[in-house]
Amino acid sequence: MILRTKRLILRPWCEADAEDLYTYASDPAVGLPAGWMPHVNIEHSRQIIRDMLCKPTVFAVCLEDGHPIGNIHLDFETALRETENECELGYWLGRPFWGQGLIPEAACALLHYAFDTLGVQTVWCGYYEGNNKSRRVQEKLGFMYHHTDAVPCVDAPEKRKTVYRTYLTKTTWKGTSKP
Repeated sequence: MILRTKRLILRPWCEADAEDLYTYASDPAVGLPAGWMPHVNIEHSRQIIRDMLCKPTVFAVCLEDGHPIGNIHLDFETALRETENECELGYWLGRPFWGQGLIPEAACALLHYAFDTLGVQTVWCGYYEGNNKSRRVQEKLGFMYHHTDAVPCVDAPEKRKTVYRTYLTKTTWKGTSKP
């Protein structure tokens, strides 16, 4: 499945993307605020592609040249699900591309796919305390606050980090513009 927006191509990951993935996923300013450890080398990125990113609802976020600059996905195995027709939206973007509205654009396409093609009724999302970029993305998309959790920090599991959980329903989405 390939999704297109005005500026982006959302496509499946492949092992040949490992170098591009490593370029952005090795940056601690990208991974840690999103809840994962930075990649340590290209082979690590290749293994992440094989083990985690090669799934039907996981997409490389690409500019028109086809090179990945981020990731966006729908997780149907999230613990946040209360019914079968719910999922969780996750995303990250390489630092050179921040502030251009690319993730909200990609997320609009993926939400359209989730609600109108997959029949999802509720999409969950979340952001860690202090991750104002992710909070703003969710606000732009119409996500509403639901609850707060405390989860272990990926870089210091003995410490807890606050995560704000948000959600968007198909009914609410119908009132917003789509790509």
